[in-house]
Amino acid sequence: MRKSLGRHYLQIPGPTNTPLPILAAIAKPTIDHRGPDFAVLGLDVLTRIRSVFRTKAPVVIYPTSGTGAWEAALVNTLSPGERVLMFETGWFSTLWSRMTQALGLEAEIIAGDWRSGVKAELIGQRLRADPDRAIKAVAVVHNETSTGVASDIGAVRRAIDGAGHPALLLVDTISSLGSIEYRHDEWGVDVTVGGSQKGLMLPPGLGFNAVSDRALAASRTARLPRSFLRWDEMLAANATGYFPYTPSTNLLQGLKVALDLLDEEGIENVFARHRRAALATRRAVARWGFETQCRDEREHSSSLTAVRLPEGHSADALRREILARSNLSLGNGLGPLADRVFRIGHLGDFNDTSVLGALASIEMGLRTRGIPHGKGGVDAAIEVLAGNAMPVAEAAE
Repeated sequence: MRKSLGRHYLQIPGPTNTPLPILAAIAKPTIDHRGPDFAVLGLDVLTRIRSVFRTKAPVVIYPTSGTGAWEAALVNTLSPGERVLMFETGWFSTLWSRMTQALGLEAEIIAGDWRSGVKAELIGQRLRADPDRAIKAVAVVHNETSTGVASDIGAVRRAIDGAGHPALLLVDTISSLGSIEYRHDEWGVDVTVGGSQKGLMLPPGLGFNAVSDRALAASRTARLPRSFLRWDEMLAANATGYFPYTPSTNLLQGLKVALDLLDEEGIENVFARHRRAALATRRAVARWGFETQCRDEREHSSSLTAVRLPEGHSADALRREILARSNLSLGNGLGPLADRVFRIGHLGDFNDTSVLGALASIEMGLRTRGIPHGKGGVDAAIEVLAGNAMPVAEAAE
């Protein structure tokens, strides 16, 4: 007998499941990245990706992970020794601050509790106490993938403006782009960082920077070393649909189909689907009697739910049990949350069956591991999904 029967279910908060049409597009023969067919593809994806960010500004696409896109946001806008104000929301905000320091910048970090989002009022207070304008940028994570907490980016922009401060606003949307409401232009973001492997439903390998006019102006005087990540050379080539070096051609073919799928569903419907799944998951967690890592109901992520197990129980052992029994992968706890939480991904390509299958597998794992929990978590999720689902007769019309 095979070690694992049936298909593997990927319920981590990224990389996410890649739909077959996208896989088929990626598997097509590679085209000449200097030829006329590529120019058509390049102009198409470079134009349409803007709508996902809700921006009219250019979006730079790198053959890199989201980490590379983080670095691009920093090196294109800042100079050695300059100060970046950052807010600690979890593991990924911490990694971004470490990168900032490694690049020769000064990272000033407002401490957080890893259970709450960005406190815009604290950012405003710090900026008002900076009359010499030593802080050149504010960098925050929209959706903290390690904790399942989403922050109010509009409030951060209002805090910066309220302080009358010229700092640039840099935002990580790696686990929220294409799954949670985001508005680059309306919220006055200067650089939005994204990745391909979550809400966009692609494999890892594409990183994004949506770039405001203010950020472009800053890039002209920024002095951090950059070559591969330069915006100016990239944008010059992008104007005709090309790239200054070999791009991830086949992933761009997949991106075209990903954008088609998002357009077909409608981005507001995409957001609503994620909200329903998140609510159903939280209702199940509550019925089991567990806490989510996110404390504030208003800050719950629609992309993932991080679940805290009771003291004395291993989240990693539970994850191993579920993988062995159900062939289903869940996200592990990161940093100080290691072995304390497990993370349920509900983003990208999924439906109600995906959500209920994951929750049923978790409930079975809790039982087999002997972890005390309330019964009926799956029933609680069904109550949400059935209550909001379109009637079968209406769906058929």
